[in-house]
This record gives sequence, C-alpha cells and structure tokens, in this order.
Amino acid sequence: MVIAPDSFKGTIDAGPAAEALRDGWLNERTGDEVIVCPQADGGEGTLTAIGRCVPGAIVHVVEGVTGPDGTPRRGEWLELPGGVGVVEMAQMSGLPLMGELDPMGATSRGLGEVMAAALDSGIRRLIVGIGGSASTDAGLPVRDALGSRRPPVDGAVVLTDVTAPLLGPHGAAAVFAPQKGADAAQVALLEERLADAAALLGGDPGEPGTGAAGGVGFALHRWGAVLTGGAAHVAALTGLTDLVVEADLVITGEGRYDSQSLGGKVVGHVIELGRASGTPVAVVAGAAGAEPAGWYATLTDLAGSGEAAMADPARWLGVAGRGAARALAAD
Repeated sequence: MVIAPDSFKGTIDAGPAAEALRDGWLNERTGDEVIVCPQADGGEGTLTAIGRCVPGAIVHVVEGVTGPDGTPRRGEWLELPGGVGVVEMAQMSGLPLMGELDPMGATSRGLGEVMAAALDSGIRRLIVGIGGSASTDAGLPVRDALGSRRPPVDGAVVLTDVTAPLLGPHGAAAVFAPQKGADAAQVALLEERLADAAALLGGDPGEPGTGAAGGVGFALHRWGAVLTGGAAHVAALTGLTDLVVEADLVITGEGRYDSQSLGGKVVGHVIELGRASGTPVAVVAGAAGAEPAGWYATLTDLAGSGEAAMADPARWLGVAGRGAARALAAD
C-alpha cells in the first residue's frame, strides 16, 4: 500500500503525517509493505515532498534572500538528477513568514533571487511552485530579480493549484488579497496595480492560472514558463502516479476535506489516480465539510474536538492509520 498525504496545514507537514499514518497501520499489520510518498501541490512542503521521494536530490542554500517583508532570509532550492532545479515560493516568500500582514508592501522578490541562483548554477530545467504567497505585486519584483535571465534550455514549469485569472472578480486581488490582509479599498488599489502590470508585460490577463500567487503566475508565464497543475506534476515527479497503479490501497489526506479538494488539490488528484487505475483510495482529514467516497476518517472526530486534534496531530494520525488497517485490510 501507499501513503501519500498533503500537509495538514498549520499542524503537521506531509512527511511526518505520512509516517504517523504508516506507523499506525503497521501497529495493526506488521507484515505489510507500506510505501510513504508525501505530496504537495506547489505550495508549502513542495521541496520537502520532492526531496524525500526523488533519489539523489541535493538542497542548495541561498543566503540573504529578500523575505516577503523585506528582511533577509535563507533561501533554498533543490537540484534533482538530470539538471532539474526546484524552487518553492512559500519557502522564502510565504505568507506565514510575515511578522504582520502587509498586503500593499509584501514582496515576491525573494522568489526571483532564488530562481536566479538556480539558473546561474547551470540547470537545464526549472520547476517553480508558487502556492502560499504573501504578496499581490504581479510578480514584477521576481522579474526584476531575474534581470536578463531567460528560462533554461529545457524550459521552466510553474506549479499552481488555482486557475484564477490575473484581473476581475475571480482574480488575484479580489479573491486572494483579503486572505493576505487587504480590506476593500486596498483590494481596489491592488487591482489597479495588477492592471498596470498587465499593460506593461502584455499578454492575456484572463488566462487561467495567471492570478496565482498575487500575479506571479502571470509574470512567469510572460517570462516564458508554462503554467500547470501542481498536484499532478508533483505526483508524476515523485513517482506516485506509477505507485498508485501497482498498489492495493492508497491513503491520502489533508487538513480539511471539502468541495474544493477535488479541484486540483492533492487529495482530489490522488482520488483521480485511484479511479483511473482501479486502486481504492482512503482519505484521512483533519476535518471534513463534505464526505469523500469510500472509507475516510477525520482527526476531529477521533480526538473529540478540533483543538485536541491540532494539539497532537501525529497521535491522531496514528489512530487513523490503525483504524484504516482494521477497516480495510480484509478488503
């Protein structure tokens, strides 16, 4: 069987979550072969998930990177065999790195600085995950940090889990800026800034995915990168796509399962992989606003409350793993 969760955001990363589920399962069935393959969708945890599942991955450190609030931070990128570089925006420019929310001043520049370091190393292909950003700056600081650098010889791919356009009621400012602290007046100002950036860079601001990461998707697409679904790309890169075909069972999970889980998120993609290959998929979530098909469990129900589940997620993931073994092993 394969255990392939996303992170349970704010409580436990995908790697430790997968290990806790595995340990719970093996407490019930010690002789089973269990493969752990944590997942991500281009946001927080993408570097860790890929680094764990791809043999030969090397972490490179970039010191003094511009953080989202302007203060220096440590940046990282991952080198994979074959000259592939992976950068995760959340690692150096993510919303949790803000001391306090600053929707008008937060910057994406650090992403461009780490991308530049990866490109200068001579990589042949670049993968950039842009989930979890703190900024709504149209990615202009990213382009500024990149300078005259162009995508590497084998191209650049941008991973995102949203299909939002750059502008309009479903765009970067209207939908995502309030999550970064913007009030209604600031959303209107940010929309104007994004429109100015679109006029400067050219291209179609209505294209799906260009509103990702406060417009970084738009800036990198105009730079020459291809926008693609993060969950599917990470699954293929980590080998999960093939593992699901061979598995008797897959357990996936996330912090909250709801109607959005099937729209490009890790759990939804794993369910699609299972459906295509005929492999059953079980879901473990921190909480649920909808019921997935098949067996599932929530940590909130197991622990008795959301607070208790969040206080010790590894414990309750272990309990969920044991429950899954008891309920599903016979099948």
